[in-house]
Amino acid sequence: MKSYLERLSNSEVLSLSKFVVEENFNHHLGNIEKKKLEKDILSVYQEEIKYIGNSKIFVCKDDYKGITGAIRVLKWNYIDKLPIESIFGIDPLMVVEDRDLHEIWHIGRFAIKKGVNDPNLFKKLMVCAISPICKHKGNIAFAECDSKLLRILMLLGIKPNIVGESINYLGSETIPISLPYEGLIEFYERNKNLILNNKLL
Repeated sequence: MKSYLERLSNSEVLSLSKFVVEENFNHHLGNIEKKKLEKDILSVYQEEIKYIGNSKIFVCKDDYKGITGAIRVLKWNYIDKLPIESIFGIDPLMVVEDRDLHEIWHIGRFAIKKGVNDPNLFKKLMVCAISPICKHKGNIAFAECDSKLLRILMLLGIKPNIVGESINYLGSETIPISLPYEGLIEFYERNKNLILNNKLL
């Protein structure tokens, strides 16, 4: 089955929220009570709607228009609370105080449908998300990353910095990380050719 990479429209944010929450629980917990699921979907949806003016959401879809993978990148406006602050209490500006700063970004809502075994899907989504960060040496991104995903990032040659203690979030051990330009550019240069549609980047 083919997969199609595209930018998600604003009207599809609810389907993104549903996909991300359900896949997080599918990967980590299995069954979950309906009320808890609905509450988490609503919470993710409200957060994404708040960010929508400054964010880009990328999804892979199958032949039936079902989402098989998703990721979101957000340019911080220095006003809204980033998830790293609301979940971990970490002030991004305290983390970046000693660097020549250009822009701060946040990467989130990364999920791949359970059972999808396409090694390039992960790389494609990641290239889309880090593309704006890789445009300037003074850029940095933050993310909340589960421990399994953190291992995969490192294996792929992405060099994250852990910036705080882990917590349990959306069904898994989640670690706050920063992703400076220097830790991303090598992976980006090596894999950007996977994105054939340059309009996405």
